[in-house]
Amino acid sequence: MYIKWVSTAAAVLLALVIISAADDTATGKKKVKKLQIGIKKRVDPEDCKVKSRKGDTLHMHYTGKLEDGTEFDSSIPRGAPFVFTLGAGQVIKGWDQGLLGMCEGEKRKLVIPSDLGYGERGAPPKIPGEATLTFEVELITIERKDEL
Repeated sequence: MYIKWVSTAAAVLLALVIISAADDTATGKKKVKKLQIGIKKRVDPEDCKVKSRKGDTLHMHYTGKLEDGTEFDSSIPRGAPFVFTLGAGQVIKGWDQGLLGMCEGEKRKLVIPSDLGYGERGAPPKIPGEATLTFEVELITIERKDEL
């Protein structure tokens, strides 16, 4: 009796593992679980006098896309960079983390998992729930308040 129960439990466990693996690979894509940061344009260290840090006001150009390549937002057609305070919760967590240590003129590509983006709810109608987001960003200006 005990052996039959153990073999049934093992079969159920194996089926759950196969089903969960199939969920990730059914689309042929693995779910992004961690923030991915790629440098698209590096700034010479001699020209980078200031790197972005928490509390800085950043002026950024960006284009945001879904995994299928659909663009959902961009500052470029508006002709003005997006301005916000880094680390103040004014943007998604993936930006607060992925834009640290940038130089003016640097470009990055951020691939942001849903838990560092808009999560289960998304941002309807353009961003569905559980969406992995890709941003191409360029840091135009860093404003830093003088330290006391």
